[in-house]
Amino acid sequence: MGDEFPKEYDVIVVGTGMTESILAAAASRVGKRVLHLDSNEYYGGLWASFNFDGLQQWVNDCQKPKDETECAASPQLDAGETAVRMRVLNPPTATNVKEQWHVPEHVESSGEEGKKAWSQEEVKKLYRKFNIDLAPKLLYSRGALVELLISSNIARYTEFRNVSRVVTWHDGKLTPVPCSRADVFSTQNISVVEKRMLMNLLQECTEYESNPDKLKGNETQTFLDFLKGKNLTDNLMHYVLYAIAMATEDTPCIEGMARTQKFLLSLGRYGNTPFLWPMYGSGEIPQAFCRLCAVFGGLYHLKRGAEALVVGSDNVLRAIHSDGENLKTNYLVMGLDYAPNSFLPENSPGMSRAVFVIDGSILPAEKEHLTLLEFPPSEENSDPVTIIEVGSLTHACPSGLYMVHMTTKQKGSAEEDLMPVAKKLLNFPGDGCESKPNLVWSMFFNMNDTSTCDLGANTPSNLFLTSGPDLDLDFDFAIKQAKEIFCKMYPEDEFLPRAPDPEEIILDDDEEPKKEEKAVEEQPQE
Repeated sequence: MGDEFPKEYDVIVVGTGMTESILAAAASRVGKRVLHLDSNEYYGGLWASFNFDGLQQWVNDCQKPKDETECAASPQLDAGETAVRMRVLNPPTATNVKEQWHVPEHVESSGEEGKKAWSQEEVKKLYRKFNIDLAPKLLYSRGALVELLISSNIARYTEFRNVSRVVTWHDGKLTPVPCSRADVFSTQNISVVEKRMLMNLLQECTEYESNPDKLKGNETQTFLDFLKGKNLTDNLMHYVLYAIAMATEDTPCIEGMARTQKFLLSLGRYGNTPFLWPMYGSGEIPQAFCRLCAVFGGLYHLKRGAEALVVGSDNVLRAIHSDGENLKTNYLVMGLDYAPNSFLPENSPGMSRAVFVIDGSILPAEKEHLTLLEFPPSEENSDPVTIIEVGSLTHACPSGLYMVHMTTKQKGSAEEDLMPVAKKLLNFPGDGCESKPNLVWSMFFNMNDTSTCDLGANTPSNLFLTSGPDLDLDFDFAIKQAKEIFCKMYPEDEFLPRAPDPEEIILDDDEEPKKEEKAVEEQPQE
């Protein structure tokens, strides 16, 4: 771009994570001049998806020593301005990273038929077949992100598959969870009496907002106490608490009702479960918003960040210093992982993550399933563990392999937090359990969850920091955060109004506008 690169913008966005990308799209869509930078050579930041080779580079970057030195850049300053210098290198996006192979480097063919024996060499040859998420998430079919994708017409940049089954761990084994009315009445795991009790309870949860009197006296109860008051069996309470509400024993009653309602209202829109999975991984979602930003004139530059921030005496950010030049802006949006040390919150909780490549499903069936499992707390793991299993039909891994993602609240290292659950579901070398799928490769790591932190305490008034992925199953927090920041910047503008389809754009003033609108609410693949 050279000398023609613009020097003034309405909004500069640093980082291509979920919240940053939504904000870039929203600002560009209403006609603002947007520059979107990322010092990485890939999109997504903490939300990225990698093929197997790309993941190896990310692991190497995380394992480098953290560089706390300040940048030597010296931006040109006017009277009263100061420079806030950035780090030379961003801190690692994950800690306690442990990657390990569980198969030999090479496998000699025996010529005998049977279960395929995988080798490191063969998996590495198929590296392009992998899309490995740093922050795997699902979408509720009637959740905030699906509604936003449809209303903004960004849905045309995305593709999804239905989560085809929800399972739970109960009485020491995996059991399918009846989601729909048909599932409830066809399942053999609950009795006829329990089926009636369950249907009555689910109906009450769906309608609780229109019948507030029914919850009087339950405001201070936990959701578990509420379920006990319904005289539900232990069997039913397990299904509702852990598999449908995806709550804990401490979840307040109103929150548990809201979680159950959210699950139920999303049933039947696209399939037999409430959930959708982004094809090619969750990292595709931020990129969809980046595409819309670019369509409406946003400028993109990967492998470029900010070396310093120029701040006035009135605590208003004037510009960023990038590649030797000052770029002026009215607002700056910055991912927390790019922010200078002086802007960072002191403490933030963490999450423990694990990714496993295995040679079969955790619950084998005649066809490949996309599976959600909320593993309940136990003596070994005091917090629930969210588990998503994806196969080759999602383009997440090669045919014949499955990928399992595990996420929980951090107590120790990711390996310490998640290994007890992994051992229950997967066959580690030396375990000798043929009923469980064999482990091919594993990776454990920890990430910060900054969704509960005050990110505006130490920043200039027109600089907005954004948090990374949170522990929740869906993308709701990122959307909420993006809307709040957009409304602070542009309270008079609509947040992500519908974008026209290419055939709706009028190039000739004399041409009559087309009245028909293309349907964007397409059915996901089964």
